[in-house]
Amino acid sequence: MSSHAMAAVAVAGTDPAVKAVEDTAIRKAMWRLVPILMLGYFFNYIDRTSVGFAALQMNRELGLTATQFGWGAGIMFASYCLLEVPSNMAMYRFGARRWLARIMITWGLAAAATAFAVGPLSFYGLRFLLGVFEAGFFPGVIWYLSVWFPARSRTRVLAWFMAATPLSSLIGGPVSSSLLEMHGVLGLSGWQWMFIVEGLPACFLGVLCLTTLSDAPKDAAWLTAEERTALTDALERERRESPRHKLGEALRDRRVLVLAGITFAFTIGSYGVGIWLPLILKGHGLATLTIGFVSAIPYFFATVAMLLWARVADKTGRKILNMALALTCGVVGLVISVVFSALVPALVGLTLALIGTISARTVFYTIPQTFLAGAAAAGGLAFINSVGAAGGFVGPFMVGWLKDATGSYDAGMLGMAFILVLALGLSGLLFLFMRGAPQVTSVGLPVQKSA
Repeated sequence: MSSHAMAAVAVAGTDPAVKAVEDTAIRKAMWRLVPILMLGYFFNYIDRTSVGFAALQMNRELGLTATQFGWGAGIMFASYCLLEVPSNMAMYRFGARRWLARIMITWGLAAAATAFAVGPLSFYGLRFLLGVFEAGFFPGVIWYLSVWFPARSRTRVLAWFMAATPLSSLIGGPVSSSLLEMHGVLGLSGWQWMFIVEGLPACFLGVLCLTTLSDAPKDAAWLTAEERTALTDALERERRESPRHKLGEALRDRRVLVLAGITFAFTIGSYGVGIWLPLILKGHGLATLTIGFVSAIPYFFATVAMLLWARVADKTGRKILNMALALTCGVVGLVISVVFSALVPALVGLTLALIGTISARTVFYTIPQTFLAGAAAAGGLAFINSVGAAGGFVGPFMVGWLKDATGSYDAGMLGMAFILVLALGLSGLLFLFMRGAPQVTSVGLPVQKSA
């Protein structure tokens, strides 16, 4: 590195003028990148979980039992899990702009094609293909945001991106139930219209990615030269401070393995509740359209709580503590939903469960980037998320299997609560591993303001 460049790097952390330029670049990047990525994740989550609304009609028409539906709803996570790391390494090699566009277009087509399932086997196959095409999107975006945003702004950016999760259910619930009312239009069932209408927007967003995204700040023509330099230097400083740059090192890091176990647990909770929520509400005697609007209530509170929780975690820097508190909230909510069988208290419990699991997930994904960079960040995040994706299979399948075995959703809720308790134990282990370890920012301890 030239002496001029080294001087620029040294000054950037303390020079108010350079920091002001860096802040301007961050704001521009947020407005340019986050909305389209958030929209992509919005439809991504809808295409994963709207199958729960389709089940209100589809299960009867295709002759699916609760176990078969749970298997089909979760099987996409099997293929997703297998291809997560290869997909992210391809993104690291070929660039995020092209790879994210490819992912969006192909998963949109697969999601829409689910409308043409004719029985259990075709339902399994189409859901499996959805996982194949979708693999790498979420961890790819997490890595991509780390390429663009310094650690001091990353939790806030991640919170806005991940707000798409509860927002997709807040809006998607009423929309999905309304699309079910199109039953019989042009000879198609309502659930078929739902898959087609909710699947195709991802294709259009994929095309938009090609014209909107830039692979890195140095490639962004919409930033000034001064802004590109300031933001690139800030990110380069962090990459040099991060001790893990190679994929092999990341996969041998015990912190990565513990993080993978934690995400497996809370993914079981979020998808186990999210996919089965419409059928749980149906068990309380609600009409299809009413289910759509009632199911939005937990996600409204989860959206607000997640953004507030991310802000607290950003200010205090106590990421692991906040994640553990969120997991505790999830456990309490699941237990409440079992103890109280009436609709309102059970819905309060499920709301707390979703607040906890979704907020834990938001805080969680700021932790790996404190000690991973470069290929290690791309592959490490994909590995962590692929293990978590296995939870996306276990959660829906476990609830469906226990429902068939016991005739009630209670066993499934308690099973997910127990798994979240195990995640709390892993959070304590992670805290011990992170203490004293070199990292970009402090995790579980008061954050260094310069970071």
